Amino acid sequence: MLRRTSVLALMAVSTILTGCSNPEFTGLGHTGNVTSVNESSFGLWQGAWLAAAVVGVLTLILILWPAIFHRKKEDSEFPRQFQYNIPAEIAYTVLPFIIVAVLFGYTAKAESEIVKVTPVSSEVHDVTVNGIQWSWQFAYAEAGPGTTVTGTPAQPPVLYMPQGERVRFTFTASDVIHSFWVPEFMIQMQNIPGITNKLEFTANELGEYRGFCNILCGRQHSQMRFTVKVVTPAEYDNYIESLKAGVTG
Repeated sequence: MLRRTSVLALMAVSTILTGCSNPEFTGLGHTGNVTSVNESSFGLWQGAWLAAAVVGVLTLILILWPAIFHRKKEDSEFPRQFQYNIPAEIAYTVLPFIIVAVLFGYTAKAESEIVKVTPVSSEVHDVTVNGIQWSWQFAYAEAGPGTTVTGTPAQPPVLYMPQGERVRFTFTASDVIHSFWVPEFMIQMQNIPGITNKLEFTANELGEYRGFCNILCGRQHSQMRFTVKVVTPAEYDNYIESLKAGVTG
């Protein structure tokens, strides 16, 4: 029995150590360099989980400690009662305020970095993302007017981005509120009818990333998907040329 327990314990430790070497495990589901947005928000994401873990552990200790070590014994007197404890009340009032204030400060800093948009005259790629029931339309300014890529629930569209180059997105909607969400980019931006939202960021790693609408927008909301394809700048230029030529295969 002891040998079996030791083997199980060794397997558990090995599994944990293996997971710790996985960036997604240490990043709690995210990695820090996929886009410029990840670079700004990844530390905040980890810090928030760390703060939650510390608070959770302390709370668990405070619950279990009196239950285990201050139980009334059969032959003992009834424990001394206290109406209040001023130091404890000050502590559990001030500490949560400090935690929230620190998280708020880091959140405001990260948000200001993420939503910063360069002037229109700067050298960036402009893409308009329009939400429709129930798919997406992508329009690339470099491809000229009339080159909008429109998807359907059956054929989700592909959004192209050049690696290492900034892209300025303009978010709109034709009917109801939608939400542009790419989990691996740590990005979510609402598409609101009559309102224009903007976001500018750089994709750092080549690959294909899944995108969704994460606001309930109607009957086929679950099928409102798309793919972001991060390619080399040369491949991106070729794609823009194919749009100009009317070939988007």
